Amino acid sequence: MKVTMLGAGHMGTAMAMRLAETDHDVTVWNRSPERLAPLADEGIAVTGDLATAVSDVPVVITMLTDGEAVQATAEQMLPSMSGDAVWVQASTVGAEWADRLRDLADEHDIFLLDAPVSGSTGPARSGSLTWLVAGPGKALDLAHPVLDSLGERVLLIGEEQQASRLKLVVNAWMSAATIAMADALAASEGLGVPRRALLEVLTDGPLGMPYALQKAQMMTQQEYAAGFPVELALKDVRLLQQVRQTPLLALLEQRLSAAADAGHARDDLAAVAAVD
Repeated sequence: MKVTMLGAGHMGTAMAMRLAETDHDVTVWNRSPERLAPLADEGIAVTGDLATAVSDVPVVITMLTDGEAVQATAEQMLPSMSGDAVWVQASTVGAEWADRLRDLADEHDIFLLDAPVSGSTGPARSGSLTWLVAGPGKALDLAHPVLDSLGERVLLIGEEQQASRLKLVVNAWMSAATIAMADALAASEGLGVPRRALLEVLTDGPLGMPYALQKAQMMTQQEYAAGFPVELALKDVRLLQQVRQTPLLALLEQRLSAAADAGHARDDLAAVAAVD
């Protein structure tokens, strides 16, 4: 299937490469053309012309930084999209922006799937993402071949923009679990207990969370190649705080801000462990 990926950041690049490997006809566009070079080197079609990128393409995916970037891109692309095409809006934009983007799609009579993913670059490359989807059933049917190539599960959350709302909660949970792991490792060592002992208790037991254990490995190795960067985790926590404020969310923002201010904004979320 022909599919266009708009956005060549960490996730957009990983998703485009996976789609190309699963025999989709992929074209990638990015606001900063220099980010397209690694994809071109892999033989994936790239373009700097947004209108050309989306015309006569049945599925267009946006994977951009925030709602403002998505809206600016959508205002340019929607007039060039086919009337029977599906816009898969996979960027994490929060509740208010998701509603705005739905209105924008409706103005141009384009099918929109509100479809953020649960998972980072590794699952994107292996096709094991979880799609959180809200939108009309017809649009989901049309986009299914693309979604199935990238994900193991497609969860239909509703027909409005509930998926973007759920994604904020999921990402806050990921941040909370990662920070809890960092603090548990530090507390263990502070009490004179080797961190391996804590991890042995957690691994394969009822308290073990695979995601947090993966982050623990990164913390132990002090290697923070970005799967989910600190700056994006911070953005998402702040988006959730716009609709719900709790002491835990305030604490998450504080810890993520400290990591970003310490130079880890573009490092993986696990880098919270590197900041006292």
